[in-house]
Amino acid sequence: MPAERTEPPLSQQDRLLGAERAENFPVAMRVLPARVRERLHAVYAVLRVIDDLADEPVPVGGSGTEPCPGTTPAQRLRRLEAFRTDLDGVWSGAPVRAPVLAALAPVARDTGLTREPFDRLLDAGVADQRITRYRTWDELLGYCALSAEPVGRIVLTLFGVSAGPELLRDCDAVCTALQLLEHCADVGEDHRRGRTYLPAEDLRAFGVAEADLDADRAGPALRGLLRYETARARALLDGGAVAVAGLRGWARVAVAGYVAGGRAAADALVRADGDVLSGDGRAVRRRADVVRHLPGALLAGGSR
Repeated sequence: MPAERTEPPLSQQDRLLGAERAENFPVAMRVLPARVRERLHAVYAVLRVIDDLADEPVPVGGSGTEPCPGTTPAQRLRRLEAFRTDLDGVWSGAPVRAPVLAALAPVARDTGLTREPFDRLLDAGVADQRITRYRTWDELLGYCALSAEPVGRIVLTLFGVSAGPELLRDCDAVCTALQLLEHCADVGEDHRRGRTYLPAEDLRAFGVAEADLDADRAGPALRGLLRYETARARALLDGGAVAVAGLRGWARVAVAGYVAGGRAAADALVRADGDVLSGDGRAVRRRADVVRHLPGALLAGGSR
């Protein structure tokens, strides 16, 4: 029997995986078996659509000057709920409208994926239309339970992992940490969308005003806050990294890739010293840092 090809050439699917979620393990992705990559592509395409439905306007026509539906929370809510209705067909066998859901259906059938984590991700998109500020760290973690934890659970299912409570807890911590690090890097972009994911209690504690998030460069107060939030997310990531020890085979490689990607993201924020507003590129994660962290992450999450 011929060996399974593990490094298919980059395709349009790979380019679609440019979404931030997929970038958390760009190195590991390239060594996974083709069949596994195809399943991940199908899932991440759906996740990208959910993200876009919650965030991005959809232009009408080709000039780019026409009004864009979906630019108000009410319009985005309708789009999200329409996609949720279409999602029914993945499990019922009814026809679906979205091509990404047609591609997801055989993956769900073959791997036992349930719709529950996808519903939670849609719930996160709904929350983004209704909640623009979080008062406390615990409230923000509640949001991450919708926006981040389901991704890890989907990935475990794709790899056929039957996870117990401890493994689920640790994988949830890794995914939440990745989401928090993304929030730190995207402070300016999120604020321009009318959302602030930095807890209000922390903004007050560090003396950061909302107007500070509109500046061209991060001031001392915001830098201090982001150093604090980065360290807190990194601690959560390192605590959850022990999940790697409970995994074998390609699942171990993939989750180690997530951990390595998160550590590289934390490195970038440290390198920028909390200035994520200047756009000078220092806060952008480097692939070389992901490669550097991957061996340690594979050793049961070590090399912190």
